[in-house]
Amino acid sequence: MNFLIGAFKPACNISITFSDGKSRKQVPMKKENGKTIMVSLFQSKESIAGKVSIEPLQGKKIEHLGVKVELLGQIEMYFDRGNFYDFTSLVRELDVPGDIYERKTYPFEFSTVEMPYETYNGANLRLRYVLKVTVSRNYGGSIVEYQDFMFLFQCCDCSNLSFAWLMCTRFAIILHLRQSTIASKWKLELKIACTLSLSIIKASII
Repeated sequence: MNFLIGAFKPACNISITFSDGKSRKQVPMKKENGKTIMVSLFQSKESIAGKVSIEPLQGKKIEHLGVKVELLGQIEMYFDRGNFYDFTSLVRELDVPGDIYERKTYPFEFSTVEMPYETYNGANLRLRYVLKVTVSRNYGGSIVEYQDFMFLFQCCDCSNLSFAWLMCTRFAIILHLRQSTIASKWKLELKIACTLSLSIIKASII
């Protein structure tokens, strides 16, 4: 029985860290399982850089067909959970096919990334950005690890993130907002700066 359990464990541990992770602003993000985690906050045209570390379990080696990291922007509709539409996809190849016998670290960088929409988690859809690391293998299935992060446009008042996420999202959504909510939550300059696009997908948020 122990042998069977061990056969389904991943052959390595993968960690993803940002270069400025200790100094970068951290904000709360609610996951699909209801738990809240703290993630790094990025803004428009910032570079996203860091390191990927792969450490084989003791006594194991990893035979792989290559290692890559992807920066993905994804949309998930709540009536179609589990299926993601990728609207942004950038790839960095980290390693050629070979073997990993001990802990190995790969630097990566996505320079001055332009992300068209803000992170959003609403009643009908979820828009997220993730880093995805894939260790491709012939057998046993590829090993995949994800790292969430958050993106907001610079026009947003980040002192009120929960409202800024909703109102500054330039994704194609029609937002139905009460005038009293706008008056109490928005500063005048935020009303003017954060224009909303209308097209493609219509979702009632409130």
